[in-house]
Amino acid sequence: MPAPQPLDIHLIAIGGTGMAPLACLLAADGHRVRGSDAPLYPPMSALLERAGIVPRIGYDAAHLEPRPDLVVVGNAVRRDNPEAVEAERLELARLSMPEALARFFLADRRPLVVAGTHGKTTTSALAAWVWTRCGRDPGFLIGGVPLDLGESFRRGGGARFVVEGDEYNAAYFDRGAKFLHYRPDTVLLSSVEYDHADLYPDPGTLVEAYRKLARLLPPAGLLVACGDSREVREVAREARSPSVFYGAGADNDVRFLEPPRASAAGVRFTVVERDGARFELGLGVWGEHNATNALAVWAAARHEGLEPEQVAEAFATFRGVARRQQVVGEAGGVTVVDDFAHHPTAVAKTLEALRSRFPGRRLVACFEPRSLTAGRAFFLDGYRSAFRAADEVLLAPIYHRDRLSEGERLDLATLADDLARAGIQAEPLSSVEAVLERALERARPGDLVVTMSSGSFGGLAGRLARALAGRVGEDFPTPAAG
Repeated sequence: MPAPQPLDIHLIAIGGTGMAPLACLLAADGHRVRGSDAPLYPPMSALLERAGIVPRIGYDAAHLEPRPDLVVVGNAVRRDNPEAVEAERLELARLSMPEALARFFLADRRPLVVAGTHGKTTTSALAAWVWTRCGRDPGFLIGGVPLDLGESFRRGGGARFVVEGDEYNAAYFDRGAKFLHYRPDTVLLSSVEYDHADLYPDPGTLVEAYRKLARLLPPAGLLVACGDSREVREVAREARSPSVFYGAGADNDVRFLEPPRASAAGVRFTVVERDGARFELGLGVWGEHNATNALAVWAAARHEGLEPEQVAEAFATFRGVARRQQVVGEAGGVTVVDDFAHHPTAVAKTLEALRSRFPGRRLVACFEPRSLTAGRAFFLDGYRSAFRAADEVLLAPIYHRDRLSEGERLDLATLADDLARAGIQAEPLSSVEAVLERALERARPGDLVVTMSSGSFGGLAGRLARALAGRVGEDFPTPAAG
């Protein structure tokens, strides 16, 4: 059978964390790929550049000239986007990002979909790393930059394709979750907590999306689910496939012998399987949450028949993902770490992991409520609890403040006052620049400063590290030892 003819494909919002890797996959498959977006920055700009893709800056109907064979629309694109309007006027073939991924790369594969409110990117990267190190040549698409794999995408030649299963909507014309397009053979489900209030009006609607995902599993598939979560167990009842439960509880099929423990190289733990078999494992990253998510990968790998010694070796050499507890540098005795945490649970787990990784250090958290959900009032109690793991908290303004009513908006002054009453120095600040100035003013030798945002945070981590280096007359800081 002759190979399919290459298509001319235009991607609207090509710089997204899913769209840019997809564009690179399409280009590597021989398609003519072009696209448009706002000005782009690393790592996605570098990703596209390496693939020879030069995006148009801004959105204009003229960017659809010459007429493409297909338009792929990112979920950040609004219905009134000039290119989206023009694509509809011209009646061009149109797909969302997950639809395009499924059409071009998942049809003849066995997708392993990593889903859940927290930990998807790191868990997807670990799964892709394990299958790669075990010689299975998986394909993958991950919404971050894995430090071991080199890229966030690969077509691969093996049966498996690892994909991060985002619960957010696919496109303005497809409001369902992205993961509903991914034809799962195996699902790793870590957590079901309320998030994305702009898309899911209440917790029940979000849970229903996960139920739909579980129903997609074929009878011969597998659901690997965190049995410590009541909500996850409820979702698991919807699956026609077998389920394997993992976690700390004794009623799980795969569990810890005792709580994970921090070491100089990462987190270590002993896995106990249902038949009593025990395995000593370690990860090159820190935090009990990462160890727990690793149990899911272990269970899926063992079910697949991967050799336990090879899986253990892959775990030990795993270094994680950029912007997940990533040490940016150290200068003047101050270590700067960048992290993606934005939901209260993720904030708490990140701070706990940093405490175990850097014991005895004063911990300063710089936080930007970046997403439409992160800046909402119903997370006040969650943040109040999460930030108690810090010694000092600097709060940047709510990024989407103008899109939230006063009643919906998180009261940062109240949060700071509540933390202060708990003995934690906290301050709401007027801008990212003010956070930078205050962090520089407050930082002293021995401190650990972590920046947390689901966006760029104005490049705060790198700027802070450079400013600290300049203050003490050092060169640009190199990553500190963990």
